[in-house]
Amino acid sequence: MTALLTVFPHLGLIAMVMSLSHLLPLGVSIGHDDGATQAFVVSMLVNFSVGCAMWLGTRHYKRDLTPRDGILLVVLAWCGGAAFATLPLLLAIPGLTFTDAYFETMSGLTTTGSTVLSDLDLLAPSLNFWRCLLVWIGGMGLIVLAVAILPLLGVGGRQIFKAETPGPMKDAKMTPRITETAKGLWVVYAIISAACAIAYYLAGMTWFDAVIHMFSTMGLGGFSSHDASFAFWDSPVIETVAIVFMLIASINFGSHFLALRSKSIAPYRADPELAWCLGIMLGSCAGIALYLDWMGIYPDLLTSLRYASFNVVSIASTTGYSSADYNLWPIFAPMWMLFLCSFASCSGSTGGGIKMIRAQLLYIQVYREFVKLLHPTAAVPAKLGGQVMENKIIFSVLAFLFIYIASIVAMTLVMMASGLDDLTSFSAIVASINNTGPGLHKVGPATTYAVLSDFQTWVCTFAMLLGRLELFTVLIVFTPVFWRK
Repeated sequence: MTALLTVFPHLGLIAMVMSLSHLLPLGVSIGHDDGATQAFVVSMLVNFSVGCAMWLGTRHYKRDLTPRDGILLVVLAWCGGAAFATLPLLLAIPGLTFTDAYFETMSGLTTTGSTVLSDLDLLAPSLNFWRCLLVWIGGMGLIVLAVAILPLLGVGGRQIFKAETPGPMKDAKMTPRITETAKGLWVVYAIISAACAIAYYLAGMTWFDAVIHMFSTMGLGGFSSHDASFAFWDSPVIETVAIVFMLIASINFGSHFLALRSKSIAPYRADPELAWCLGIMLGSCAGIALYLDWMGIYPDLLTSLRYASFNVVSIASTTGYSSADYNLWPIFAPMWMLFLCSFASCSGSTGGGIKMIRAQLLYIQVYREFVKLLHPTAAVPAKLGGQVMENKIIFSVLAFLFIYIASIVAMTLVMMASGLDDLTSFSAIVASINNTGPGLHKVGPATTYAVLSDFQTWVCTFAMLLGRLELFTVLIVFTPVFWRK
C-alpha cells in the first residue's frame, strides 16, 4: 500500500500532462468537423480531473522513488494510460466495447499496431489521428516523456527510465543526468519524425496521411488510416520512404543521439547491433524475394523484391504495415518474417522482440559453450563491441529468454484451449508479445483482431503489455517478493 501511495502523485502528474495530448486530435476534429470534438473535450477533462485529484490527494506521500516504486509506476502508467485513452473511442464510435477499445489503445501505446477496427477510411480523421499519435507517444515511452518534461519526476527518474527502457544494457549513460538524456532522445525522435513526415508528403501522401503515418512509422506501430494499409497507395516511392524510416527507427536512438551530438557517424560504427540488424533484415529481403520469384508468386524478380522488401522490413522491425496479403504466400515466407520480428530490431529502438543485442549475446554464449567442450580450462570472455560482458548480463539474458519462450508457449496454449486454431493462436501471441501487429491465418494482414473473443482479446492485450515492458517489469509485480517489505 505504501508503494501505491508513493507512485500515485507521480501518476497524477503524468495523467495531467498526458491530457494535453488531446489538444492535437481536438484541433483536427474541429478543423474537419468530424463529430468527435465533444469526445475529446470530455476525455481531456476527465484525464486532467482524475490526475489532479490523484496528485492533490496523495502529494504528501511523495518520497524518493525506489526501484520497486519505479517498476510499479511504469506498469500502472501504461495500464492506466491505455484505459484513459479509450474515452475518445468509446464516446465517438457507437457499439464499441471497452474490451475492444482497450485493446486498440494498448496496441497503440505499446506500438503493436494490431487493430479491431474496420472501415478505417470512414473513421473520423481525429480518431485515426489519435490512434497513430498514441503509437508515436508510446514509441519512446510514456515514462521517458514524463521524465523529459516533468523535472518533478527527476527524483527517482533513473529507476523509472531503467524500468521502461528496452534492452539489457540500461545503465549506459549518454548524458550525466537522466532528464537531459530523456530530452535528448525526444529531440532526436522529433527531428527524425519531422523528416519522415516531409518525405511521405513529397512521395505523394496528403499532409494528413503523411503526419499520421509518420507517427506510426517512427513508433514502429503500423496503424494506418486505411484498411488496405500501404496497398492503398500502391506506390513504390512511398514504400521506399517507409522502408528507410522503419530501418532508421529500428536502430538504437542512443546511437542517433550520439551521432547528432558529435556530428559524426562514428557512434553508428561503434554500435555492435547495427550491422547485424541491417544485415539480417536486408539479407532476408533478398532471400524471400528470390524464394517468391522461384515459387512464381509474382511475374518477375523486381516485383518480388518490391513486395518482399516492404513487408519483410515492416514485420522484422515490428511495424506491421502491409502492401500485400502475405498470408497467401507459401508459409515459409511469413513464418520467417514472424521469426525475424522476435529479435531483428536494436535495443533502444522503438521496436519490439528480445532485441538484437540479446540475440548476439546468446550466440556468443553458445560459442563459448562449444569452446568449453573442446577446451574445458580455457578462459573465453564474452565480448561484444570490444567490451567484455559480465556473466551477470549473460545470466540475465538467459533468464529473459526462458521467460520469453515460456510466456509464448503458455499463452499460445491458453488461446488454443479457448477454441482458436493453432496457427492463429501462435501467430497472434508472437505478434502481440513482439509488438508486431498482424499475425497469420485469421489475424493476418488482410483481417483484424475483431475475430477474437473477448477472452482471447484480453490475452493478446496482456501479451502486448508484457512484450513492451520486457516481461520482468510486468511479471515481477505478480510475485510475493515484490510486495514484501
